[in-house]
Amino acid sequence: MISNCKRIVIKIGTSTLTYPNGSLNLRRIEVLVQTISDFKNAGHEVVVVSSGAVGAGFAKLALSEYPDTLEKKQACAAVGQSQLMKIYEHFFANYSHTVAQILMTKDVVDDPHRLELVKNTFNTLLQMGCIPIVNENDSVSCEGLRFGGNDTLSAYVGVACDADIIINLSDIDGLYNKDPRKFDDAVLIDRVDEITDEVLACAGGAGTARGTGGMITKINAAQIATEYGIPMIIINGEDPRRLYDILDGKHIGTYFAAKGRK
Repeated sequence: MISNCKRIVIKIGTSTLTYPNGSLNLRRIEVLVQTISDFKNAGHEVVVVSSGAVGAGFAKLALSEYPDTLEKKQACAAVGQSQLMKIYEHFFANYSHTVAQILMTKDVVDDPHRLELVKNTFNTLLQMGCIPIVNENDSVSCEGLRFGGNDTLSAYVGVACDADIIINLSDIDGLYNKDPRKFDDAVLIDRVDEITDEVLACAGGAGTARGTGGMITKINAAQIATEYGIPMIIINGEDPRRLYDILDGKHIGTYFAAKGRK
């Protein structure tokens, strides 16, 4: 299926980008960049929704503890966003690809005029061969302007750039019928055709301490995307090379089928 997808949004979560201590996992980021570059070389247009600014700021400031307040997280994000882009620019340059930064808050997608401007920016950058790297504008974002995490942001980015598919890299293989961290007999759900109350009940609680959500935010993001006719796949981001499995047509993770495109 993905071989027919021209425009792909890849969402990379904090748990994929960082070590348990909060610092950036540069080795994994390099493998991610190499794999995404291969997607580009295969003829796909790729938009990256990337977490990690807080982690990059945490490392740059050499803090002894991961920030635990909104103010500290916003400060770390202010320091870390430029560091994160510097890392992406360095790694992508090794494969002759150019990146562009886009920072968003939710009021952008709530305003039709501003949303149209964002759509034009995405289209122009992709036509120029760039890889847009998108993050929430954490340093200035506040209640009412927040997406509530990059899972939700990735869904709106998919809508804004008219994506053919969204791939969500998580710290889990996909959606299970119950929490696999607690139940050994949990079963992976490989396809969801409709997001029902039963599906929502499978989501469980919050995600990792370094992330902003859990499976429920991913399902909510899938609901937004599929309502606009964009399918979404959740896969484990621990080994970024698993993206090749999707490119090769293998069924991994959980696939959320799209409804009629709006």
